[in-house]
Amino acid sequence: MRKFSPRLDRIGTEDAFSVMAKANKFQKEVLDPQGKKLIKLQIGEPSFDTPKNVKKAAIRAIKDNQTHYTPPPGLPQVREAVAKYSEKMTKTPYEMGDVVIHAGAKPCIFLTINAVVDPEDEVLIFDPAWPIYASVTNYLGGKPVFIGLKENLGFQPDIKEVREAITDKTVMMVINTPSNPTGGVFERETLEALADIAKEHDLWVISDEIYDNIVFEGEHQSITSIEGMADRTILLNGASKTFAMTGWRMGWSVTKNKHMRAAIEQLQINDVSCPAAMNQLAVLEAVSSPKTFVEVENMCADYKRKRDLITELVNDIPYFSANKPKGTFYLFANANRLCEKLNCNSSELADKIMREAHVLLLHGSGFGPHGENFIRFSYVSSEEDIREGCRRVKAWAESL
Repeated sequence: MRKFSPRLDRIGTEDAFSVMAKANKFQKEVLDPQGKKLIKLQIGEPSFDTPKNVKKAAIRAIKDNQTHYTPPPGLPQVREAVAKYSEKMTKTPYEMGDVVIHAGAKPCIFLTINAVVDPEDEVLIFDPAWPIYASVTNYLGGKPVFIGLKENLGFQPDIKEVREAITDKTVMMVINTPSNPTGGVFERETLEALADIAKEHDLWVISDEIYDNIVFEGEHQSITSIEGMADRTILLNGASKTFAMTGWRMGWSVTKNKHMRAAIEQLQINDVSCPAAMNQLAVLEAVSSPKTFVEVENMCADYKRKRDLITELVNDIPYFSANKPKGTFYLFANANRLCEKLNCNSSELADKIMREAHVLLLHGSGFGPHGENFIRFSYVSSEEDIREGCRRVKAWAESL
């Protein structure tokens, strides 16, 4: 066989996609012939439609023949609008030149880590975490250093453990708040302590804030607003979660560090060249139109109602316990007692629940080693599906 790079052996995946493929096969081959339906509470995709005004903006762009190449960092008017939106959300002064528009949030992560990490460099990742951070680090020959988020602290890190994890090879820290999969939100005190560590050890910081609008108590807090952090932090965000635009593949990176911004732009030129023009103009409408934020506010109110409902229902399931999430649309349930009873890990447990209770959930170990014995529930589905899914899992657990 012709040669492939050994780098491919180091790159990971998102279990959400492989789990979905397995579930679709199970539905078709096993449940469809029985006339039964799998309840899906695993997906991290808003069930709402993209706002109508945003879709109209894209259609208008196509009709206006906005279908050509754009500057690699994005259309100036879009970058300006994203800078204003980022400033509003983070309370950090940004301008157009700080922004690069990407074809989704994943490229932001891939390009940023590419710009920094060499083989054997270490990247601090607060775990459980979205798996792409570690996957890209591994792909480049770096070393992910996992620091466990503490369930008893509302899924905050222990700052002492963070300090102890720093070595002379540490080059970067990745923060995700509000957090996927835990639903935790880092407190201001936590961010200030992490900022002190980053400045003390001269670390780059990736701050993934894609769930910034989905915070249920208080206001979103960004590490970029802390003195001395805007120049060393790359703010990552996108349209998928807040604006229900997962399939549009639009994201952005924002940093006051001109050298980092230039590096990201140069890497993008060698990758996708530029994001699609009509999608950029849809983002312009999304981040700047008051019509959009009326829908966002309604969407977040719906998530909050479902958050309260699913927290109550999951805590009523034998062997499960869960903190009430402070943000995102995920609940990260502790299933340690159930894993012990069944002598299985979280991946095997999620598979059992799918096959025996006919409910699709995500296993916590797919989000890193500290996610073992947890199960992620998503509450973007209908209230009917949330109630029925939890009812099925409860009945199944009671039968054990």
